[in-house]
Amino acid sequence: MFGRSRSWVGGQGRTKNIHSLDHLKYMYHVLTKNTTVTDHNRNLLVETIRSITEILIWGDQNDSSVFDFFLEKNMFAFFLNILRQKSGRYVCVQLLQTLNILFENISHETSLYYLLSNNHVNSIIVHKFDFSDEEIMAYYISFLKTLSLKLNNHTVHFFYNEHTNDFALYTEAIKFFNHPESMVRIAVRTITLNVYKGELDNQHMLHYIRDKTAVPYFSNLVWFIGSHVIELDKCVQTDEEHKNRGKLSDLVAEHLDHLHYLNDILIINCEFLNDVLTDHLLNRLFLPLYVYSLVSPETSEERKINPQVSLYLLSQVFLIIHYEPMVNALANVILNGDLSVFTPQTDLHSTLKSTASAGGVRRFTKPPESLERSLELSRHRGRKRTQKRPNYKNLGEEEDDERCLMMHPGYPTTTTAAALVSKQKRERD
Repeated sequence: MFGRSRSWVGGQGRTKNIHSLDHLKYMYHVLTKNTTVTDHNRNLLVETIRSITEILIWGDQNDSSVFDFFLEKNMFAFFLNILRQKSGRYVCVQLLQTLNILFENISHETSLYYLLSNNHVNSIIVHKFDFSDEEIMAYYISFLKTLSLKLNNHTVHFFYNEHTNDFALYTEAIKFFNHPESMVRIAVRTITLNVYKGELDNQHMLHYIRDKTAVPYFSNLVWFIGSHVIELDKCVQTDEEHKNRGKLSDLVAEHLDHLHYLNDILIINCEFLNDVLTDHLLNRLFLPLYVYSLVSPETSEERKINPQVSLYLLSQVFLIIHYEPMVNALANVILNGDLSVFTPQTDLHSTLKSTASAGGVRRFTKPPESLERSLELSRHRGRKRTQKRPNYKNLGEEEDDERCLMMHPGYPTTTTAAALVSKQKRERD
């Protein structure tokens, strides 16, 4: 798409050099004349957004005045306005695709700061897209993954707002942890790992993840993994003639992917994450589902899966997961046969904290609430009534509310971006 000249508005007003500040000014003129999306200008607006993206990528490398003009005219707001008009899947797909290309190709942090300022990106993240459309879903999750790759100690302030306790990039992504499409689930894992790796130096964000998201996410993730294990076991039990080897191979591969993801989280070595995750894995998955299936009578309701399947899955746990406190605790139960760990009064290991599991009961049970519901309840509990919530602005709010958000002390603005640029210059000097 780069480098091709196009005809704009029926071939009139075309500039000689499409990679120039003058052409960006012309594109701005097109946007101001087409603020409402119609059947007649839909294609024009899509091509205009594409062209603006090309110019911004070019300007990132060649002409900083391009970004100055883009910000001066608040051109990102036009993108958001087009999106909010519910102008159809074609426009949504093209806009998400274009934004993904833009953020993938921006290399200078100064340019990135300015693109992230004024909270427009967070508004796009929380926009209610039609996720039943596979193409929209694919471009949306790819957009989130691209943004997560840009996380660092400086850019995180544009995504996590400590004043309103919002972190839309993370919370919106993990809602798709159990999406039926494997590529979406893989993208979610990548996003979460990028967040966990980048939050170790940010105490406010660390506390947010610990207090608001860790238990809901890990409890639902463990339930999802366990449900997948039961499906795998059923495939083994019902396939005596080995006709479903392909399906079984896929189920095993998916489970191994789960274990590698869990290990990737644990080896980041974030203490509170490891405590919560280890507690849920042992008390909600490995012990009640795997180990107990080895020793329970065949007719017992506690036997969830076949012992042979359980042995195989446990062997993979020990091969893949390298977090010593959890591996040692699990091995101790298996080798010493100490089933007292299944009583609520007994701690499994002195290094584990039992506060994350409900009442210390060790069972494979479905969480009482879905992840999305848990996050919503947590969001409302942590929200101060007197504060606006810039990351979750409702579509119907008035312009006065928009101005209030812009003045909110936690709102990431162009001034914030300028301050970061100055700070980095001082650090280099």
